[in-house]
Amino acid sequence: MNEMELTPKQIVAELDKYIVGQSEAKKSVAIALRNRWRRKNLSEDMQTEIIPKNILLIGPTGVGKTEIARRLARLVGAPFIKVEATKYTEVGYVGRDVEQIIRDLVTNAIRMVQEQESERHESQAEEEANKRILQVLWPKKTDTAKKIVRNPMDVFFSSDDEEEKEEQHDVPKIEEHSSGRRQQMLEDIRNHKMDEREIEVEITEQAAPVQGILTGNSSEELTNNFQQMLGSIMPKKKKKKKMTVAKAREIFKAEELEKMLDMDSVVEKAIEATEESGIVFIDEFDKIAEKGHTQGPDVSREGVQRDILPIVEGATVNTKYGPVKTDHILFIAAGAFHVSKPSDLIPELQGRFPIRVSLNSLTVDDFRRILTEPNQSLVKQYTALLSTDGVELEFTDEGIDAIAEYAYRVNMETENIGARRLHTILEKILEDVSYEAPDIPEKHIAVDKAFVTSKLNDVVQNVDLSHYIL
Repeated sequence: MNEMELTPKQIVAELDKYIVGQSEAKKSVAIALRNRWRRKNLSEDMQTEIIPKNILLIGPTGVGKTEIARRLARLVGAPFIKVEATKYTEVGYVGRDVEQIIRDLVTNAIRMVQEQESERHESQAEEEANKRILQVLWPKKTDTAKKIVRNPMDVFFSSDDEEEKEEQHDVPKIEEHSSGRRQQMLEDIRNHKMDEREIEVEITEQAAPVQGILTGNSSEELTNNFQQMLGSIMPKKKKKKKMTVAKAREIFKAEELEKMLDMDSVVEKAIEATEESGIVFIDEFDKIAEKGHTQGPDVSREGVQRDILPIVEGATVNTKYGPVKTDHILFIAAGAFHVSKPSDLIPELQGRFPIRVSLNSLTVDDFRRILTEPNQSLVKQYTALLSTDGVELEFTDEGIDAIAEYAYRVNMETENIGARRLHTILEKILEDVSYEAPDIPEKHIAVDKAFVTSKLNDVVQNVDLSHYIL
């Protein structure tokens, strides 16, 4: 994990590329992240004592709380997971289920490390895949022994070494090539000159998942483990299939990468990354802070807080990959807190979120900036989408101002959903253009104030329509 020689100012500058405003929130998460780097540069005794300063983001929906946390994790390559606190208020909730947060975080970390390791071995795996394609197109003559017929029970008792020996009898060895013509074919394969050629290859057939052995949330992990165990015991079936060279390269490349990856090392790195740099984002945190809210069969909000408290304080969670400590995982909680307030949380949990940041509601100017400033902004996205049909969208300054003003107005008159309102507005504005784009004779469309007004004015004026459509 490349955690982080970035300074707080550099972190904020990177976040500014994707998120408009909310400078205080960006500043707080940047400091929290920098403190991790600072801790790692201290003595081991001091490292143990320093715990992360968890953050509580307070603000209405759609102002950037989730995006700040997600972009932060992506920026530093940290394992990340988002959970909804209200999940643990549902009927059938079991207290220990909160530990699943950490198990899922570890799973995400393993996936992330696998991707990083795969990138490192990508060129080597592709080269091996190209050689295997060459072997299909132009088999190299080698001495092959007769296939050994094995007792079916040998599947359960034979060693990996025996299986490898058998495979060596079945598959011709891929050797270096001395033939000039053969070498030229390999070069053509490497340069993708033969990608469209169809070949017949032998691929490993994916075993169908075992169904119905165990059921229910509490046994889900056991079911997965059982399926993996069966998959490792049963012999892998192979089948011949016709496909293009390009498709065969993808399959062979994936198989070669699987051989090259040391999963023990991957798991070890993933657990370390989880413990040292993992980020857990808990949304709708205010929903479990409501005092005296006991409608229907819902579980106790305070009970949910007490179940979450141990992993936030620091605990050891057992996963199928081994124990994982949560002491130094960064927890970012978020909620509107318009009904409840942070002081409604139990004192122990309050103390674990010392950094409190209030995010502002979005203004007309914020909407205008969101439309145009971020990398891959909404305006750029819609322009790119319709360009595939040959339609050139031109958003004028007056048109963008009108969209921003309508978004702000609808948020104030209906429910404030923040920047998400821009998506509903833009979809309504561009609905007809998107429908007619392939056949429209006029390929240049100016999205100006008049265009926006013609699409939205009637809807906005009618409050009932505005509630349902925008």
